[in-house]
Amino acid sequence: MAALATVVLSATPAQAAGDGYVRLAHLSPDTPAVDVYLKSDSGAMKDQKFDGVAYGALSDYLRLPTGTYSVAMRKTGAAASTPPVLTTQVTVDKGAAYTVAGVGRYADLGLRVLKDDLKLPDAGDSKIRIIQASVKAPVLDVGGANGKSIADGVQFATTTTYREVNPGKWTVRVKPSGGGQTSDLPCTLGAGNVYSLLVLDDKNGGLKPELHIDAARQGTVPQGGVATGVGGSQPHSQLPMALGLAGLAAVLTGGVLVAIRRRPRVS
Repeated sequence: MAALATVVLSATPAQAAGDGYVRLAHLSPDTPAVDVYLKSDSGAMKDQKFDGVAYGALSDYLRLPTGTYSVAMRKTGAAASTPPVLTTQVTVDKGAAYTVAGVGRYADLGLRVLKDDLKLPDAGDSKIRIIQASVKAPVLDVGGANGKSIADGVQFATTTTYREVNPGKWTVRVKPSGGGQTSDLPCTLGAGNVYSLLVLDDKNGGLKPELHIDAARQGTVPQGGVATGVGGSQPHSQLPMALGLAGLAAVLTGGVLVAIRRRPRVS
C-alpha cells in the first residue's frame, strides 16, 4: 500500500474560485481495495492513479481545475490495460464540492457523484449529515445519548440531508433500528461548521462512527478531515495516493446521489 499523503488547502474560496473540490470515499464493506484512474478530458492535469483504496477511506477535499474527468476503477494490482470494473465521468464546477464514493454491496456497486452542501450555517448552529456504510446494521437511528434525534431509519448505502443542530459537546449515539448494540462517539460540534458522520462496520464487530469536518467557519474551507473533540479524536482514514501536480490532486470512485434540502434545527 502506498504511503499516505496529507494535503492542506491553503487557498480561500475566493482565491480558488476557478477550481472545484473532490474527495474519495470507499464505503462498500464487501468490496476489495481498488485502484482508481483519473483522466482530465481537457488535459488540464496529468493522468492520475491511486492505489489500494480500501473500505472506510474518506479523503480530505482536494483541489481540481474545473472541467470533466473520466474515472476508471480496477481491482488492486490489475494492469492498466485490464478492462475496468466500473467507469464514469465527473464534471467539476467552479467553487463546488463533491464526495465520490463506492457505496453498497459489491454486487450492486456503481459509480455516482454526490454534490456536497458546504454552505456554512449561522454562527450559532452546526450542520451534520449521516453517511450509512454499515451492512451489519442495515437501518440505523442516530442522535445524542440524551435522546435528541439527528436522523432515524437511515438505510444502508444512503446519505441523509444535512441537518442543523446545536453546537457544543455531544455524545453521538448510533444504534440499529429496532434494537441492538449501540456505539457512542463523544465529540465536539463547532459553531458554524459542517460535518459528515460516517458509520462503518468495525472489523472487530459492532459499528464504527467517524466524524468528518466538511467545512469550518474558522480556517480553510472546505476541509474534509476527521474531526477531533473531547474523546472523539480519530486517526485519518488510510487513503493511499500519489500526487502528480503541485497544489493539485484528484480522487474519485463511486457513490450515491443525494438531494440536498434544508431540515429543521435540532435543539
